Amino acid sequence: MPRPTDIKLHQKSRQLEIAFEDGARFRLPCEYLRVFSPSAEVRGHGPGQEVLVTGKENVNITNVEPVGNYAVKLVFDDGHDTGLYAWETLYDLGANHERYWTDYLRRLEQAGYSRREPAREPEAAGGAKKWTPPGA
Repeated sequence: MPRPTDIKLHQKSRQLEIAFEDGARFRLPCEYLRVFSPSAEVRGHGPGQEVLVTGKENVNITNVEPVGNYAVKLVFDDGHDTGLYAWETLYDLGANHERYWTDYLRRLEQAGYSRREPAREPEAAGGAKKWTPPGA
């Protein structure tokens, strides 16, 4: 599993940019990371216990905290901070972003939820918070 070499939080555009040692680079929206949190609150404690998270169109990440050499804890401005995003999880979320997001939007529609596109501000030069993973 490739390890990240660089992680940047773009708060204005609400995106987390992650570069991996194999050359893969992903820009993942905070909303996407929040609704696909690896926490038990979102994923449940077993198959079929997943929760469809709604209303997170404008959620942002306020902090990226390292957890050993294998993960980060993302702290969201809605108070959610219990999911540990292992490198494997972040890579999977990046590599499968389009497929997972399309499925999420389909599930929202089936549940009768009308999602509102969040307003996005362009990121100012140098406006990203950078974190370099240990050993990178």
